[in-house]
Amino acid sequence: MKIGITSTGRDLSATVDPRFGRCPYFIVIDLDSMEYECIENEYTMAPGGAGIRSAQKIIEKGVKTLITGNIGPNAFQTLSTAGIKVITGATGKIKDVIEKYKKGELKEVNTHTTPRHFGKMNEI
Repeated sequence: MKIGITSTGRDLSATVDPRFGRCPYFIVIDLDSMEYECIENEYTMAPGGAGIRSAQKIIEKGVKTLITGNIGPNAFQTLSTAGIKVITGATGKIKDVIEKYKKGELKEVNTHTTPRHFGKMNEI
């Protein structure tokens, strides 16, 4: 099963980025093999629609669960419609977050956690 995690860097030692649509990278991990792929987020500086476009990229990669700090309403709706589970509130190193996920310590949410355009207005 593949999971996706928003990331500040290109490998498992990077930290979870608190933004979804405007994070610099997505780490997509196959939990069975622990092989991963780093995907640069080309929508980081998009004038609009970054959440929806980023969600479409995650869908294309076959991700079943997305882990992030926060997620806006448009991205959440797009991912939910595609059947992708969303987990928010994640912090720390990617490798530690993966272990928490495997232990069942992270819980799926059923709504977005930020208003529209949050990542753009409050850039980190």
